[in-house]
Amino acid sequence: MAIKSKKNRSGKIEIDITGPQGNAFCLLGYAKQYAKQLGKNWEDIKKRMTSGDYENLLAVFDEEFGEYIDLLR
Repeated sequence: MAIKSKKNRSGKIEIDITGPQGNAFCLLGYAKQYAKQLGKNWEDIKKRMTSGDYENLLAVFDEEFGEYIDLLR
C-alpha cells in the first residue's frame, strides 16, 4: 500500500495528504494529470474516485498511481 506515514519515505513522488495537497479536488487534479501522462482512462478513474467517500478516493488513487506516488498521512 502506498499510503504511508511521513516517517517512512521512499524515492517516489510524495503527496502530503495532511495539508492542502490532500484536498479531494487537488487529488483529482493530480489524478487527471498523471492519468494523461501514463495513458490511463481519466474518465473511468474519475468515476471510480468520486463514487464513494474520501477513503475510497484515496484507495482508487493508490490503486491507479501507487506504483509511482506515495501518499503521506
